[in-house]
Amino acid sequence: MVEVVREGGVIVKVLIVGAGIAGPTTAFWLNKAGHDVTIVEHAPQLRRGGYLIDFWGAGFDVAEKMGIVPELRRRGYVMTEARAINRDGRKVASFAPDVIIESAKKYLSIARSDLSAVIYESLADEVELVLGDTVQKLDDDGTLVRVTFESGNTRNFDLVIGADGLHSRVRRLAFGPDTDYEKYLGMFVAAFQGTGYPVRNELTAMMYADIGFQALRLSLRDDVTLFLFSVRHDGDVPTDRPAQEALVRAKLADAGWEVPAMLDVMSGAKDFYFDSVSQIRMPSWSKGRIALVGDAGACPSFLAGQGSALGMVEGYTLATELAANSDHREAFARYHERLAPLVGSKQDAAQGLGLAFAPKNHLQLFIRNTVLKMMGLPKVADIVMGRSFHDAVELPAFPEAGPIR
Repeated sequence: MVEVVREGGVIVKVLIVGAGIAGPTTAFWLNKAGHDVTIVEHAPQLRRGGYLIDFWGAGFDVAEKMGIVPELRRRGYVMTEARAINRDGRKVASFAPDVIIESAKKYLSIARSDLSAVIYESLADEVELVLGDTVQKLDDDGTLVRVTFESGNTRNFDLVIGADGLHSRVRRLAFGPDTDYEKYLGMFVAAFQGTGYPVRNELTAMMYADIGFQALRLSLRDDVTLFLFSVRHDGDVPTDRPAQEALVRAKLADAGWEVPAMLDVMSGAKDFYFDSVSQIRMPSWSKGRIALVGDAGACPSFLAGQGSALGMVEGYTLATELAANSDHREAFARYHERLAPLVGSKQDAAQGLGLAFAPKNHLQLFIRNTVLKMMGLPKVADIVMGRSFHDAVELPAFPEAGPIR
């Protein structure tokens, strides 16, 4: 059992592995509760790049509680149109995103890296950040976790929280190999940015889908354009950029619309994101003194569209339960009990959305385009998207004065 206030008034020391979105959110609330928090991040600097995400629902509610919504609005966008087009650039369908979002007042689109940066900035240097290092070994003896880092340093922590994403090292070290929990959904995603692209459609998501893929283009500020491909692929996904780019080119060799020009931009893009589209499904998100948040324990996949928001909900809920319960085992159990139904619902819904992001055949392409034509009708949108756009969860109240003093 974690005695939150021990003899001598020593405060619980918590290590969070990962400085993306779930990690800093967890750190914000643990710090608010009085914990001594350290974040370790494998990258040498806070990450940049990635892709634009739609942000709403319970994650937006957490952001409001953190007081960061004004800054998110400053950096983000409110898209006014999602437009599906064919290989010749002709419009197939068009609808306003706020038709399918619960509330237009609690919705914005923002670069994943910007969301991460705003959350980290809200910590105001009140937690320790270690860059360019990560965990190599975790020894949980029941009273503390002895952590060996790649740098060779060793430190003791009362709790370790893995927030290190889909390919979590904490999960592998504490729970077992990725193959025990990862479910590959048969596609990959590639995203990159470029400046000076000659075609712009302000506040409009331009979507071109054909059999096996979708290409998306978004015009951002400062003459920046974001490009995103979601592509069907059976087999291993490469890990080095040259091989990843080669795979993208091979898969899209016969694509129409602006795809050839997009591929030209890809070659010189500084920020290049590539990953498999997978889910992480686990019977428990904790083991001993180690717990997981965000994609590390419950990745819903790119198809769900709410991984970042869910990570914030998970970080807030875990920290709230730790602030309210002096026994970490009870806190971890309540955290899982509160959120497992929501996460499972999002994951189940995401598996049915593959045809929207990369139709397998002509029939799926026809169904996708027909549905998109009807998305302007709120009742149709609700039926089609269902659980993907509704958060059936009530956030617990954060204790005004928890066990930590």
